[in-house]
Amino acid sequence: MIQKTILIVDDDLHILEVLEARLSSAGFSVLRASGAHEALVLVKKHRIDLMISDVKMPDMGGVRLLSEVRSRIPNLPVILLTAYGTIPDAVRALKAGAVDYLTKPFDGKELLEKINEILKTASHGSAEISAADQTFYVGESPAMKELYDLIKRVAASDVNVLILGESGVGKECVARIIHQLNPRNDRPFVVVDCGSTPTGLLESELFGHMKGSFTHAIRDKKGLIEAADKGTLFLDEIGNISPEMQVRLLRFLEERKIRRIGDIREIPVNCRVLAATNANLTEDIKEGRFREDLYYRLRVVTLKVPPLRKRKEDIPVFAQNFAEKFCGTHNIPMLTLPDETVKWLCNYPWPGNVRELRNALEAGVVMCRDGILRPDDLHLSDIPEAADKALPEKSSFSLEESERDTIIRALRQTGGVQKDAAELLKISRRAIHYKIKKYDINLSEIKSDGEKGSRGIGHG
Repeated sequence: MIQKTILIVDDDLHILEVLEARLSSAGFSVLRASGAHEALVLVKKHRIDLMISDVKMPDMGGVRLLSEVRSRIPNLPVILLTAYGTIPDAVRALKAGAVDYLTKPFDGKELLEKINEILKTASHGSAEISAADQTFYVGESPAMKELYDLIKRVAASDVNVLILGESGVGKECVARIIHQLNPRNDRPFVVVDCGSTPTGLLESELFGHMKGSFTHAIRDKKGLIEAADKGTLFLDEIGNISPEMQVRLLRFLEERKIRRIGDIREIPVNCRVLAATNANLTEDIKEGRFREDLYYRLRVVTLKVPPLRKRKEDIPVFAQNFAEKFCGTHNIPMLTLPDETVKWLCNYPWPGNVRELRNALEAGVVMCRDGILRPDDLHLSDIPEAADKALPEKSSFSLEESERDTIIRALRQTGGVQKDAAELLKISRRAIHYKIKKYDINLSEIKSDGEKGSRGIGHG
């Protein structure tokens, strides 16, 4: 095996000695520099596989050094060290292109684990993204190119990531892609739907329980956090968890240990944590509904997935991909998407985002009559109104308004039946009940509108 070379950069000679001793004993070839300018000279002279640099140095900081080195060696993995450990430092380091960061004093064993994982990823190149997520991982819009770049940067590290975006934009797809591009990709990817799991069951689902700890606990049960050990834990709709669960989750994130319900033993768990929400957590913090300390633990790095209406240039690619996928799934000869249909798709506002587009294309493929997919084959409710009312690009949007409108449309389409609307939106009954209360949606008015529409159709 070829010996890997690591460049260490720090103006503290004691840190350099500690790092050199630790890395040399682990079998690495070590180059050391007491400043950024000396490091740049070494980069020109030697082949380097990884660089570890302090953030705060007198001549040139680690972030600027990272930029200078990357201009010479674009794919060089870089770990930044900081004595401050602040959220802004971590975010700045990762956005600048660092694959990970460590706070001083650092644990030598943890550092070696990170280095080995990073070098393993570099040697294998980019991991394959599963076919199930390929449909999301497309698009040429500037917003998506920026998102892809951030995904690749954070994927190689193990920092906690908070994924934000409206319902249906593909937050879970982003989480899966991060897991697939991470060295942990051969370990479990465990999804916890915090929005649909009843509060009383969520604690047991996450932390597990011991036999006899409560009624119906007839056997020991491993929790989902424990099941994600060595892999990735994805907490979907994290904004819906109760204050009590927020406390327990915060404790786990701080100590990386759990205790099953009814047990006195603590179980160490090493998993990466990704979380997602369509809620405005900063507003929830102001209103006292979400803990600020938990928020900062979850969002070392934040990824914002743009709504479909903000990246209309990606819609034709999505549409073609979905059409091909569903033609194959339903054993139907490939359909033609004429310019008229593509233009209509681009003008439609898509309040349900990629999920709504996906469902519409599947319906269109199934209902198409002559091999040419037309707008009326998509069977979207209120097609003329939706297309005519497509909001201009300069309009201001809010996640809450879009989600509220989507729920109202689903309720109208199902005559106000919550169960049917939940199935249409692919969410739980509990989740839609919560959203109806949250957005103060008047069900009686929706049912009344439905009855009027029915009478109008009957008399037409």
